[in-house]
Amino acid sequence: MTSIYGIPNCDTMKKARAWLDAHDVIYDFHDYKKRGVDADHLNRWADAAGWEKVINRAGMTFRKLDDAAKQSLDRDRAIALMLAQPSMIKRPVLEHDGKVIVGFDADRYAAAFA
Repeated sequence: MTSIYGIPNCDTMKKARAWLDAHDVIYDFHDYKKRGVDADHLNRWADAAGWEKVINRAGMTFRKLDDAAKQSLDRDRAIALMLAQPSMIKRPVLEHDGKVIVGFDADRYAAAFA
């Protein structure tokens, strides 16, 4: 099963879902603003891609953090932040065949589904 995690109104999510639809990939969409995300998922994604890639440093939620929180960030703190505020998770996160792809890149998606 293929699963994609994110929020529906994100432009990058729309591109990823459009790519999946255009390539006839059947997937489960998990809206983590509505359904949440658990520590097991975040730990699995951090193991596969690195917590630094999973956290969305470019988003407004992250940028609003005080400098001390940003500077003392490590894996455990990052996961705690993402659990508390799922909008800090980079979008989308795609799980397919035991692989995790963070962010959308058409070439990476094509390779994953080749």
